[in-house]
Amino acid sequence: MFKRHKIKFIWIALGGLAIALRQLVGMHPEWIEQYYSRGIFLGVRCLIDYGLAWLPFPLLYIFVPILLIWVGWRMRRFFLTQAPLKEKLVSGGLSLLAFTGGVVFFFMLLWGFNYGRVSVEEMMQLDPHPLDVTALEKELQEETKIIIALRQAIPGAPDTSALTGQNFPSDMEEQLRDAVERQLAFYQYPTLGRVRGRLLYPKGIFLRFSSAGLYFPFTGEGHADAGLHPLQLPAVLAHEMAHGYGFGDEGTCNFWAYLACESIETPVLAYCGHLSHWRTLAVHFRSYKPEEYKRLRETLPAGILADIRAINRNIMEYPDIMPRFREAAYEAYLKSQGISEGIQNYDRVVMLVKAWREFEN
Repeated sequence: MFKRHKIKFIWIALGGLAIALRQLVGMHPEWIEQYYSRGIFLGVRCLIDYGLAWLPFPLLYIFVPILLIWVGWRMRRFFLTQAPLKEKLVSGGLSLLAFTGGVVFFFMLLWGFNYGRVSVEEMMQLDPHPLDVTALEKELQEETKIIIALRQAIPGAPDTSALTGQNFPSDMEEQLRDAVERQLAFYQYPTLGRVRGRLLYPKGIFLRFSSAGLYFPFTGEGHADAGLHPLQLPAVLAHEMAHGYGFGDEGTCNFWAYLACESIETPVLAYCGHLSHWRTLAVHFRSYKPEEYKRLRETLPAGILADIRAINRNIMEYPDIMPRFREAAYEAYLKSQGISEGIQNYDRVVMLVKAWREFEN
């Protein structure tokens, strides 16, 4: 039996080995940082970015059809094979385990080990801690001042209506990538490669699952839902690019996206990054002091209010499909990668930004 299914057993073993290795080196994040994130992974990045990433469309448009054709071919072969049912079930079961093993192995090799690298706060000597309501309000007020000033600096920005795609530069992806790379390099992280940030169609492909984007390790590209409002795209694309440069933690990628947009010279891109962070802070502050939040929001300029309403209206156009299933599945996935707080990890950016400001000042 082993000889007949030798290849399948090899893939099963490789998947198991990848999981075991992840558990072992997970206890030594400095090993992952030195030998994988700053070593093997950089080679992976170069192979992807200087290999197929030059194509004018997302590699997912090639990967998914090929995968579906292969799966369809394997299923057809399974049903047409003339063999005893027990033998077919054993063979099919081993094939499924081998496929799973292969997925796990390549996921970890191409990107997944980055989940276990040294935390950004340790590398940058930050001291993040939960914000009480007073600190949260102070952060929100500071971000309010920033978004007001940045929106006023946007050339041709309407005073009372929302920004549209016409207000954004045609080279937005390049500017955001450069900004992410500058921030990473400033804090002594390697930036080999050229991570792509793609728009993925059909619209709503992520939004209907309570998500805005995806970094796909098997193609090495970041993606943002094409259905997003233009005001959301800069922060989402920068977040997915940060994944591409070797960061698994969601809060960390939000943090790099914030720093990238905060440093960028194009006012509309900087504004969108700060507006994204403002909305994160606002959600938390509103849960503590809804009346105070309401009063603060009423003081916002008409243009910013129009932007917020436009984002909310756009989100409502893509209602969730199976929200509880998606949340439970993603929660389990994040925890399996060592992120104990699960989906709440996204909001860790609030603590990281506050700690970064304290460190810089």
